[in-house]
Amino acid sequence: MKSFTYERARSPAEAAAAAARIKGAKFIAGGTNVLDLMKLEIEMPTHLIDVNHLALDTIETTPEGGLRIGALVRNTDLAADERVRRDYGLLSRALLAGASGQLRNKATTAGNLLQRTRCPYFYDTNQPCNKREPGSGCAAIGGFSRQHAVVGMSDACIATHPSDMAVAMRALDATVETVRPDGTTRSIPIAELYRLPGDTPHIETTLVPGELITAVTLPRPVGGTQIYRKVRDRASYAFALISVGAIVQRNGTGRVALGGVAHQPWRVEAAEAELPRGAKAVTARLLAGAKPTQENEFKLRLVERTLGAVLTEARA
Repeated sequence: MKSFTYERARSPAEAAAAAARIKGAKFIAGGTNVLDLMKLEIEMPTHLIDVNHLALDTIETTPEGGLRIGALVRNTDLAADERVRRDYGLLSRALLAGASGQLRNKATTAGNLLQRTRCPYFYDTNQPCNKREPGSGCAAIGGFSRQHAVVGMSDACIATHPSDMAVAMRALDATVETVRPDGTTRSIPIAELYRLPGDTPHIETTLVPGELITAVTLPRPVGGTQIYRKVRDRASYAFALISVGAIVQRNGTGRVALGGVAHQPWRVEAAEAELPRGAKAVTARLLAGAKPTQENEFKLRLVERTLGAVLTEARA
């Protein structure tokens, strides 16, 4: 373990300012991802800023009829909240599909959104990885790529985003609230939070250095039948080969977001116009321009079949 310093932040603004001021600083809350990365020396922060004691752990109804979810709300509490279960069932189901109960008890809303890829080459420090060490190359390209992206990737990175919750948040049109190091705040539509890898896969979000997520806001409920279907190699505690988060209305319209296929939760709003025509038409638009490898080409068919099953269930 590399040595590091530690402080307990007294306010979100103080935490953000410290993170920007101290080179190599990282926020820590539940620690379900960052501590693993530190143990493997993938991330080696010089300073940890503990945000656990900030008052960011409540779920409140907004004046517009939506929900404001504090950044430190634990995944277990969010999934179990009566309002979430009743009005945002997609989110509750995605959270319950995401990890073991022990991890959900510790993991936070913001930490879940910002967790890093589970690409095995990212975790193997003996392998080149542009996300871990910019400019070193991508061992996944030409390597074992069964779990990797089929859309939105680049010649620098074909990793996928691991979060189930983020897929649901994308389908629900969530907004991320933050505080920046200068104390100003902003709201970021979740569609604009994540970056595709391009030539800089190590820059994963549009957050500026030191920017701290304080809450996630959901708009008022849209109703419909909400389903999260996750396909994985084993039934428990495995990341998605693909996942489908869908909201289907009585008239056949709706929303669809995918996990396990891209560097970010994948949603193409134009594809949703095809929902009345069925899964094949939607998938063709969702995965247009896909560039799978020989090992993960099956994901294209798997998305279509899983979406088909979801639509059948929603219309039953």
